[in-house]
This record gives sequence, structure tokens and C-alpha cells, in this order.
Amino acid sequence: MSEQQYDAEVAIVGGGPVGMGLAIELGQRGIRCVVVERYPQPQPIPKGQNLTQRTMEHFHFWGAEKQLRAARTIPPSYGIGGLTAYGTLLGPHHYDWLQRDLVKPFYYTANERLPQYATEGVLRARAAELPSVQTLYGWDCEAVAQDANGVAITIAEKGGSGKRVLRAAYVVGCDGARSRVREQAGLTQTRTAHDRMMVLLVFRSTQLHELLAKYPGKSYYNVLQPELKGYWKFFGRVDLGTTWFFHAPVPAGTTADNFDFKAYVQEAVGAPFEMEFEHIGFWDLRFMLADSYRKGRVFIAGDAAHSHPPYGGYGVNSGLEDARNLGWKLAATLRGWGGERLLDSYDAERRPVFQSTIRDFIAKSIDDDSAFLDAYNPVRDLAAFEQQWQQRAQGAVGEVHAFEPNYEGSPVVATPGGSPSSKGSHKFEARAGHHLAPAALQSGRNVFEEMGAGYTLLAVGAKPEAVQAFVAAADAAGLPLTVVEEQAAGEAARYAAALTLVRPDQFVAWAGADASAAQAREVLALARG
Repeated sequence: MSEQQYDAEVAIVGGGPVGMGLAIELGQRGIRCVVVERYPQPQPIPKGQNLTQRTMEHFHFWGAEKQLRAARTIPPSYGIGGLTAYGTLLGPHHYDWLQRDLVKPFYYTANERLPQYATEGVLRARAAELPSVQTLYGWDCEAVAQDANGVAITIAEKGGSGKRVLRAAYVVGCDGARSRVREQAGLTQTRTAHDRMMVLLVFRSTQLHELLAKYPGKSYYNVLQPELKGYWKFFGRVDLGTTWFFHAPVPAGTTADNFDFKAYVQEAVGAPFEMEFEHIGFWDLRFMLADSYRKGRVFIAGDAAHSHPPYGGYGVNSGLEDARNLGWKLAATLRGWGGERLLDSYDAERRPVFQSTIRDFIAKSIDDDSAFLDAYNPVRDLAAFEQQWQQRAQGAVGEVHAFEPNYEGSPVVATPGGSPSSKGSHKFEARAGHHLAPAALQSGRNVFEEMGAGYTLLAVGAKPEAVQAFVAAADAAGLPLTVVEEQAAGEAARYAAALTLVRPDQFVAWAGADASAAQAREVLALARG
């Protein structure tokens, strides 16, 4: 089927951060896409607030970084760090938690914090600037059907009588944990044993801001209590001084009317204070991972592919990484320079990474907290408790450094072994399968400012004939390649590779000292699937 016979090359169901990010990724590459989103406006519930340095790199390349930072609801002078406390927030035992600024040198941009609805607003505005992106707000997807040539999605106007069928080469479900696209495509999912009812409260309180003035620069706080068995009571600022959110487990059968939420929140803080509730909602704490992220021409991303408790801000960041990973691969396939195996590599890379995120970080945190609370109690043995508490504080620093999603062992990355994982280590060395660290060039610009929209070859003191071998191989394959040449001095020397092939998502596809014409062809053939 020709491109003209499609309503869009890619149909995206769901216009939250992941769907809109994917639309921008595709739209900037000239791919015609349509976003179907049931809500005319972003929903004003504060979630998905902590955006990592890596996520902010996406916004840089999407041309929306400045706009996102301008939309921040907490002044930039105020920190975005966290705190873990035992018993109550105002008690004697606490330490810094999730200090993601510790790994800032390994990323081009600084991290950020703002409510998801503010992020969505920025993404909607950026998408509106791209002529190849069409948005249908106030429409819902009812059915998905695919054949050998494309996918048809039936959409209906919410609150109206309109109904349409859209035809696309591919469809991507970014429609949340209860994804209709996932269900219609027959993509199964696996859930884990963690299954608790949780409450989400949004409330206003200036008194709480005054009580927590003893922790300057903190924006989110989690409280460990023995009776919660490793699950948290979790506070976060929505703005500075006024509005807060609160997550915590509650008994099964809890409703907005049969539970004393005010006392529950005050008990976690350790002091009485006035509060005014704006929202009381409930959600199920469980982990879900789809058994595959692809079926034919149908893909899923974000919460449709994986969901988990909002512990550590992994969800929205993982979803936006899905969008970057899948976006350039769809574009490469649609424009003819992506190989047959490239689209399959989306599942091969992203699914094991989230599996590792669940196992090695989120579920592990709950299990470790539960074991600690069972074993140590300051009333029973204060000295032993404080010794272990200090070890936990040091471990919190190590966890930030250890969270380094990578694609070692990917079928489109030149690594000798391994498997994709969220557990790794941050290094400046260019390593195949790992995110490229930034480096200042002798021109005064950063290597991230010189990267092209396709592949980038970093030639740091490389032989001219090796560079020319890659240029010739890329030309023959129709693959877009930008060459950045630099002397083997300064920060670029820490890549420890004369030649580094960087993918469109800033992950290293291959790194080496030299390459013949045959090797260059082989490396590019692998990298483009």
C-alpha cells in the first residue's frame, strides 16, 4: 500500500507524555502521524513529576527543553531532591534519597520536576508546531484491526456522535495500563504478587510547608513504618508552599467517606496541621509487564507496556525512553534505511530493561525495606538501628549510580554478550549498548550539539581512511550519518575510542580503534537491523 493510501503513517492512541513525545519524535523526522486522545485537556492530577537528566535530553532534542523548565511549578532555586524518614517525617531518623543530581556529569542536561499535566501541556504545544503531526483531542479508540498492509483503528467522538476509521502503516498504543490497543492486539501481560489498594490525596496546606522548613530544598518525602511491610507513605510538593500529594496503602474497601485521611496524613508527618483536600482517588499497587511490546504492525509503549507503583519516578521516564527508542526505528523503517530486524529490537531492548527496573530497583526496594523494618527497631536496639540506617543512607547514593539502563546484548548493538538491563554503571568511556556521556569539544560546543538526526560518527583522532569507510558504507545503505571529527585531546579523549558510532537516541552502537571498508559495512548493517 502506498503512503498516500494511509490517513497517517503512524497512528498513536493516547496523548499523554509518551504518546505526545512519540508524535514529536516522528513529526520532527517528517513522518505523518495522528494522535487520538480522549481528553481535550490534560487531567490536573499531579503524577509523573520527577524527570531524569536522560529524560531532559529528550526534551532538548524535541526542541522543548526551555519551555518545560519555564513550566516548572516550584522555583528553580528550590531543590528537587528527596528524603526518607523512619516513623514520621519530623522524627530523628532521615537521610537524603534519590539524589539524581549525583550522576549529572554523565548527561547533557540537568533533571527537572513538575506535575505531569504541566509536562503534557508543553508537549501538546510543541506537537502543534509540527505540520506532520495531527491531533484528535476528545476522541477514543474503540477497535484495532491489522492486516498485511496496515492497521485500521475505529475511533469515536467522546460525548458526541462522530465515528471514523483511520488507516495507518503502524499503530502504537500509548493508552495507559488498561490499554485497549494492547487488548485488541492480543498482547498478554504478566502481573506480580504486589497487590495493594492505594490512595492518592491532593491537598492544600501552608502549615505543612512551615513544618517541613527544617528540610530545605526537599520536594518529596517517603516515610517507612514497620506496619506497612516495606510500602511507603509518600509526600510530594505540587507547588512551593501550598499544594501537596500523598500516596499510601489503605485497607481493602476504603472509600472517600469511610476513612479518616486527615489523621492518616498527620500521623505520617508526626504533628497536627490543617489541610484542605482537593482530590481523593484510589489505585491498585501492582507491577505489570506485557509479554511482548509488538504484534505485527501494532506496538505498545509506556504504561500500556509496563506499569508499577510510583516509587522513584521510573514510570514516566521509562515511557519517554520507549518513545525515543521506537520513534527513530519506525522512521528508519518507513524511510527505507531500517532493516528487517530493527523494529523487533524495540521489544528486545526495552522490555528486559523494564523487567530489570522492577526486579533490581522497585520491587527490591519494597522487599529490602520490609526486611530492614522486621530486623531493626530504634526502640528495641537504638545502636544497631542507627548503624544500619547509616548503611542505608550510603546505599541510597549507590542506587542512583547503579541505575543505568543499557542495551548490552541487543541484536542491533555490537557487544560480545550480556543482556539489556537497567542495572549498570556510569562511565565516560564509550561503550557499545550504553548511553553516550557528553563531552566539550575544542570548538567550545558540546558533542550533543553536533549530533545529527540520524547516526553520528565521532572520530576522535581517527584515521581518515576509517572515517571515509563509514561515510561510503552509509551512503551505499542510504543511512543518514553525521561525522564529528575531533583531536584526541580534552574531554573527547575520555571516550577511549577513535571511532564511536552513536544511534539517533544517543546510545552507542559500536566503538573501536579502527575499521576497514568491510568492517564499516558490517557495523552499519548490524546497527540498522
